Amino acid sequence: MKIQNPHDKFFKETFSNIEIAKDFIINYLPQEIVKLIDLETLVLQKDSFINERLQEVYSDMLFKVNINKREGYIYFLFEHKSYVSKQTALQLLKYIVEIWEMNIKKEGLGKLPVIIPLVVYHGSEKWSIRNNLGTIIEGYDELTEEIKRYIPNFEYLLYDISRYKDEDIKGQVQLRIMLSILKDIFSDDTSKMKKTILNAARYLVELEDKQTGLQYFETYMRYIFNSYQQITESDFQEITKDIEKIFTEGSEYAMTLADIFRQEGIEKGIEKGIEKGIEKGETIALSKTAIKLLTKKFGIISNDLKHKLQELDVATLEIIVENILDMKSLDEIEKYLK
Repeated sequence: MKIQNPHDKFFKETFSNIEIAKDFIINYLPQEIVKLIDLETLVLQKDSFINERLQEVYSDMLFKVNINKREGYIYFLFEHKSYVSKQTALQLLKYIVEIWEMNIKKEGLGKLPVIIPLVVYHGSEKWSIRNNLGTIIEGYDELTEEIKRYIPNFEYLLYDISRYKDEDIKGQVQLRIMLSILKDIFSDDTSKMKKTILNAARYLVELEDKQTGLQYFETYMRYIFNSYQQITESDFQEITKDIEKIFTEGSEYAMTLADIFRQEGIEKGIEKGIEKGIEKGETIALSKTAIKLLTKKFGIISNDLKHKLQELDVATLEIIVENILDMKSLDEIEKYLK
């Protein structure tokens, strides 16, 4: 079935490769921070701090690593929505505290480890707020430094991927592919997305391991088909022809692309069919309930009215069932049948 959160899946599948996570740190964190990080100690943690309610908005990944020769953490918060959230800093603070509490519980230590927070954002709306907690504390900027000493504040590293230009995207092949696709996934310009897909395919040519290239090609194309609804059948045919020209093994990649496109199309069809089936089942059940309650209250009702009730949608039937006990006559049903 359709992936419920394709942004989350794509982000985590890519960054679960520890070499890609290292590559991001090397290329995008300030060099004065990179110098303090021992990348050979970088280990992905299984913990997540996003609650179920916010999973459609955020993803997170936690890495343990030695920072300045002491055990610490790098925390990635990925915002996969098309608008800026002013509550990001507050969410980060909550997650940082949870990481500290988890650390105390596991390690039993009295001192707290260093946590470097990073926010990766790729919405269509420009990130227009400052990257610190003080931004959302009312009147913070007007306070004197003496008072600010007693108020929690911190900055986070922000990566607004949507504002990146092609030349800003650095790193190894899979990292460049991920960032270039995240950059354009909310764009309304289909030609721009087609160009991004072909650029990603060109990046894969650089990989010596053909099997790795094919696997990652499948990963990012599934993400695009799940997240970018504007691609049509004709777009797909055009992309397929161009990809066959880019790869020496073009036919193999094109076949994989065709399989993905066909499977996604079938799954979307199945999903719609299930949705319709569920709705039809609810309609039948509610219309039977309505007929039963109306018969009980007003006696035998006509076949014509029964047929009209069976034609109504779920929402209207729910209202009727809810209001039957308060109805004075069958005439009151008429307003719902129009």
